[in-house]
Amino acid sequence: MPTGHQETVTAPPSEQSIQAVPCTAAHLSSPASPLAHPIKTERHDTQQLIHHTNTGPRPVDRYVEHQDGLYVARRFIAHPRIRYWQAHLLPRLGIQLCRYDFHGERAHDYYIDVAHISQEQGVWAVRDRYLDVLVWEGLCAEVVDTDELLAAHACSYIGTQELHATMNVAHRVLNALARHAYDVPAWLRAEGVHLTWEAQPQEATV
Repeated sequence: MPTGHQETVTAPPSEQSIQAVPCTAAHLSSPASPLAHPIKTERHDTQQLIHHTNTGPRPVDRYVEHQDGLYVARRFIAHPRIRYWQAHLLPRLGIQLCRYDFHGERAHDYYIDVAHISQEQGVWAVRDRYLDVLVWEGLCAEVVDTDELLAAHACSYIGTQELHATMNVAHRVLNALARHAYDVPAWLRAEGVHLTWEAQPQEATV
């Protein structure tokens, strides 16, 4: 999920944002390396309709389990830029595919989190692996937050095997998007995945 997409609700101390912590000089090969932070895991309780984020629990409007994963839709309360969020958790592809509805001009059409996704007894866990892919439909795509991934690896927040797996997923997604002219539905159809989205999400309460 994009950095800075935090709502104004104050979370309890145990659920506030994970703070970036510096590594020792021996851990970082360059003084320009960013502050590393531990890997983030979010949970979706489909029975209670609660999305447990790193900034606290958020109420969810809708969960739908389907053959390829989980659909989630929820409001962003009192957020300066975002009013609504929809996502499909797709374990087989190793991604969380997001669409944000903004108050103003759209910043991108799709936001893809590279993630390890698991499910147990109605609770879905999303282990965010730092890398994201931004997609502008029919135009281009861009991988972001590579610096965060490398800094986290330097601080041993993510192992070498998981680092390689993360980069492989990002490259596979980027190459597939290029082959399909950055048409996300066309790429997913080629993977045998057919998704639906809300055309007009509900207005968020301010």
